Amino acid sequence: MKTKLLVSLGMILATGAVFVGCGSAQDQGASNTIKVVGSTTVAAPMEKLDEAYALVNPDVTIEVQGVGSSAGVKAAGDGTANIGMASREIKESEKNLGLTETVIAKDAIAVVTHPSNSVKDLTMEQVKDIFEGTITNWNEIGGADADIIVVCREDGSGTRSAFEEIVGLEKDFNGKTVSSVVQTAVIQEGNGAVKATVASQENGIGFVSLGYIDDTVAPLSIGGVEATVENTLSGNYKISRPLLILTKAEQSSEVTEFIDFILSDAGQEIVSESYIPVN
Repeated sequence: MKTKLLVSLGMILATGAVFVGCGSAQDQGASNTIKVVGSTTVAAPMEKLDEAYALVNPDVTIEVQGVGSSAGVKAAGDGTANIGMASREIKESEKNLGLTETVIAKDAIAVVTHPSNSVKDLTMEQVKDIFEGTITNWNEIGGADADIIVVCREDGSGTRSAFEEIVGLEKDFNGKTVSSVVQTAVIQEGNGAVKATVASQENGIGFVSLGYIDDTVAPLSIGGVEATVENTLSGNYKISRPLLILTKAEQSSEVTEFIDFILSDAGQEIVSESYIPVN
């Protein structure tokens, strides 16, 4: 009798475990998750867009991962992400991925120094020479007698890629385009890390998205033109780029509706807190 009772109890528990497991799988299948992967620059407003969208559509879960533009392009291309994020133009080598590009904002890339630095303006050529290591001391451009500490983003960064292309920090090596940034540059991942490093180094210089500027760093004017929203929209400030989201041609209604929200008045108002809206 006791043996039969134990067997029956075991069967009930096993059956219950199956029911629980099935219930969990069904719950996961019922939940609508949108994976958004890519540029850390775009990830910042995307997280705010996620929070706002959750208020109007709580049935959709949005996962945002800021891992760099190149990774975002790849993830959108191979389908591991529903939406890729890029803070640069798509490269020719990426065109064959069949991605739809949607511009959600525009941005300026500001060249920044420590606030105590006496140098306040550089030409584009001087910026190029500094980041290539041709100019190595601040006294060569009217500053103090001190070695320049170049701070740069990591490979795969959309901000770095756009900066290099615009400033001319690329060279041909055996038929392949490679970066000409000086080998001694301090490499940091993310706009925030670059800003923090420059803010802690009196002789540092780096570049960050316009939305990251605060009083811990000093943005330089380039050729007498300041990095502002107005100068970016007018085209007078030359170091600027689009912020993109990338999708395959065929997407779920959930993804389409989220993109519509990003481009709506409400979404663009959130984007405008850090970047230049397109609508």
